[in-house]
Amino acid sequence: MVEIRAEIRFLLNGEPVALADVRPDETLLDYLRLRRSLRGTKEGCAEGDCGACTVLVGRLSQGGLVYEGVNACIRFLGSLDGCHVVTVEHLKSADGTLHPVQQAMVDFHGSQCGFCTPGFVMSLYGLWMRSPDPGVPEIEKALQGNLCRCTGYEAIVRAAQAVSSYGEAGTDILAAERADVTARLVAMRDGRRVEIGTGAQRLVIPATVGDLAAVLDANPDATVVAGSTDVGLWVTKHMRDIAPVVFIGGLAELQTISETGGVMSIGAGVNYTEARRALAGHIPALSVLIDRIGGDQVRNMGTIGGNIANGSPIGDMPPPLIALGATLTLHKAGVRRSMPLEDFFVDYGKQDRAIGEFVECVHVPVPRRGSHFAAYKISKRRDEDITAVLGAFHMTIADGLVSSARIAYGGMAATPKRAKAVEAALVGKPWTMETVEEAVDAYPADFKPLSDMRASAEYRMLAARNLLKRFFLETTEAGKPFTVERYEEA
Repeated sequence: MVEIRAEIRFLLNGEPVALADVRPDETLLDYLRLRRSLRGTKEGCAEGDCGACTVLVGRLSQGGLVYEGVNACIRFLGSLDGCHVVTVEHLKSADGTLHPVQQAMVDFHGSQCGFCTPGFVMSLYGLWMRSPDPGVPEIEKALQGNLCRCTGYEAIVRAAQAVSSYGEAGTDILAAERADVTARLVAMRDGRRVEIGTGAQRLVIPATVGDLAAVLDANPDATVVAGSTDVGLWVTKHMRDIAPVVFIGGLAELQTISETGGVMSIGAGVNYTEARRALAGHIPALSVLIDRIGGDQVRNMGTIGGNIANGSPIGDMPPPLIALGATLTLHKAGVRRSMPLEDFFVDYGKQDRAIGEFVECVHVPVPRRGSHFAAYKISKRRDEDITAVLGAFHMTIADGLVSSARIAYGGMAATPKRAKAVEAALVGKPWTMETVEEAVDAYPADFKPLSDMRASAEYRMLAARNLLKRFFLETTEAGKPFTVERYEEA
């Protein structure tokens, strides 16, 4: 029998917090501003896009304490059990003066109107803690999720480069408190399920994966929330009632990554940042793709399992995982089953998932030596934008012939989908541009894309065909990706 606790517990800056009055859809931003009068954290977009609400959240991960920048506007308060929330009000130097990040922003004129400044400060703070002397590419990546209409970013980048001249990250307040905060968070882990509220207006935080299965079996209509990068917008933009809510972001059993026999198994609760770190050495093309999914805050919150489970036809991870031949483990009431990932997506908004069943793990075969794999994302904005078309290609060529081909797309159909007619037009043929030109004629047999605000049907079809041609050129003439890097000499 699982014991139940009727409150969430976390640390806010240096203070322990215990709350028994938490709405299932209450955001961290509203709690900070309305209940605690900590108004340095701002609301700009309310959809995790502008970064004005950025705070750091520390959580226990594999025995250590990890701090990550997150969007407070779409982070639900109920997901913070056992965490350490750090807002801009907590920043200061040892002598009580401005924090090194803040002082650098002042001295290098990194703030004009000031509205977005606290969010920039918190993003740069997180960067400084993990990389005290970052280069410009690393700084720009850390600021992908922060928008400023005043400064043009140059001053902010210069400030980021200068932070370590104002202090040492190793003596910072978060570094000095690390052991104490870790011990306090460990003490909060009492192995209990959390339940707050009554009737439909309840939130539940399961104690284990087994407990999650039992909770969903008893509450089949509950909304399961991992990173809330999608569900958060259901509340802030669509005003949807998501209660009852089951928060699974704290389940360590869903945050494991392992590699056995050439297959990487990634728990459904692994966020993009952790997945990128693990995939970089095994499937580099996926790490490059992940760098273009949202900003740092979104990658720190969004999960691989959540991107799969919500079934979006423009989700970024399913097409490349389908091309790689990934499989899913689904779990319901203690019973597990496996299936190819491509079979999970049945129709628009519909997946092969029974009531009360949840995605537990995705298993991704690592491409064999000699095979070719690439994933290309097309969007209006390079960084932090939703996909218009995403093509993924996994091909083996032997003696000049295509011996196997798996091609999958997002944004071209009601679900992420294989291009099976195109594959059939390639397999057994010479890997030449002539073969590719013939194969692109098969695209209409696979896809009938729609027009929407992101792209027209005609553009999507043309882009899909051209991505196959790009893949051909990269695997033959170029030998490397056709990507323009702004850091390379013109």
